[in-house]
Amino acid sequence: MSDWQKIIKDESIASLEKLADKFGHDVIDVEALRPAFENFQMRLTPAALDAIKEVGDPMWQQYVPTVEELDVVDGVIDSLDEDGDSPVPNITHRYPDRALFLVSPICATYCRFCTRRRKVGDPEKIPLNQYDSAFEYLRQHTEIRDVIMSGGDPMMLSDRRLEYLFQQLRAIPHIEIIRIGSRITSHLPERITPEFCEMVQKYHPIFMNTHFNHPDELTPAAVASLDRLSRAGVSLGCQTVLLKGVNDDAKVMMKLMHELLKARVRPYYIYMADQVAGGEHFRTTVQKGLEIMQALRGWTSGLAVPQFVIDSPGGGGKVPLLPEYVEEINDDEVIFRNYEGKRFTYKQPRQLTVVAEQGESDVVPIRRGKKKERVARTKRRKASGE
Repeated sequence: MSDWQKIIKDESIASLEKLADKFGHDVIDVEALRPAFENFQMRLTPAALDAIKEVGDPMWQQYVPTVEELDVVDGVIDSLDEDGDSPVPNITHRYPDRALFLVSPICATYCRFCTRRRKVGDPEKIPLNQYDSAFEYLRQHTEIRDVIMSGGDPMMLSDRRLEYLFQQLRAIPHIEIIRIGSRITSHLPERITPEFCEMVQKYHPIFMNTHFNHPDELTPAAVASLDRLSRAGVSLGCQTVLLKGVNDDAKVMMKLMHELLKARVRPYYIYMADQVAGGEHFRTTVQKGLEIMQALRGWTSGLAVPQFVIDSPGGGGKVPLLPEYVEEINDDEVIFRNYEGKRFTYKQPRQLTVVAEQGESDVVPIRRGKKKERVARTKRRKASGE
């Protein structure tokens, strides 16, 4: 058993009783929270526990069950209708040239806002013995050039099983990109071992989309694990979920983006929290997300500005949202405001025309400043019969 597997087995907290023992039975009402625990697994690794500075802080809210999870108002079980786009077990094929491949049913630590809480933690719903049909589907669909391995967390698999997946995917000629969606660098940084880093280099290009929601998650151990991945040639991005009471603050979000860049992780997406049943209490308004984007754009490096998206309920895919910078577009000009609110005008390109001799209807676009040269060239072509 690897060191990281021993940490999961021996040092993680996976029951409400143990959580109450650590934080106090006056804080954790085990019986009141048990229904929430029964609805969705809980596990906190030592790294996740260390990130909790006090009860109720952003880390606590992400991982500790609450009775609010039982109050389903407008959430749905499969909010993105991933199952509706699943032609074979473990595959979701929604976009033309890429597919989601669920390869692991478990996570190191379980996030209470998880989109796949209907499946995650249940090996029967993300079966490890049904890879063959997934690989066959990927082989048959030559339009797929990009495969995103997800789950659960793919990095909870052993190196041997991960290498098997890499080998099978790399044997399919039309698959160019392999991505891993993982939160392991914040929850179990010990998993990024020298052995994994040596193995993964054989299968590049490999991308990893990490998941950090708060700057406090970028601990020295997490940053060190990211450094090991970067040195192994893994391209790193980050997908962040906008969560009420966790990161719905422009200063917190900007600090997170800065810390990610310092760790050589490119901010990729900020998601609106999905309308998943049991996670409604995490959702902010869309206006809050736009307000945060307006506080980032122009006020910090473009490298630190991810796309703000809603993953469309019902399976329409990701749609980017931007603050309203454009005031008017017409045939002559575009009027817009910059990040400071100052108004500017951009002139639309003028399309000039040349009317040929004898009233012929040839129309030739002319750039200003080049008119005489173009007119002469047109006349020469007419005279030579071209």
